[in-house]
Amino acid sequence: MLLRTFQLSDYAPVTELLAEVLTESCYDETIGALARQLKWDSDLVTVAEADEQIVGIIIGTIDNNKGYYYRIAVGQAYQRRGIGKALVENLKQKFVQRKVSRILVTADPHNEPILPLYESLGYRATDFLRSFSKLSIMNG
Repeated sequence: MLLRTFQLSDYAPVTELLAEVLTESCYDETIGALARQLKWDSDLVTVAEADEQIVGIIIGTIDNNKGYYYRIAVGQAYQRRGIGKALVENLKQKFVQRKVSRILVTADPHNEPILPLYESLGYRATDFLRSFSKLSIMNG
């Protein structure tokens, strides 16, 4: 398995991977976030390659000197092989190199099922950033 920074030629296989793994609403959100992150800092988007194809991706971002794991996806045929953990560790090293003050996990409803992955890597509930922006729709 090879981990490397996202390249423009990865766009089609990455969107196929995301469509395979994510729900439709999560896919739509993630594609928008991916596009924004690629404009801001493509180095924080890492892909995993195996068998000459893209089998995983992690999207991170830095905001106010904090590093955030935004979204991770691993192809169904490649899950439970350590690829997700390797992607998290790779991005963590990028955050450490950039001397972020804290690393957080975006814990939106789409990420809830994979929070145990982060817990297995030593992250705690206090490291999970839960966004309640959806609540503002109900009040407005």
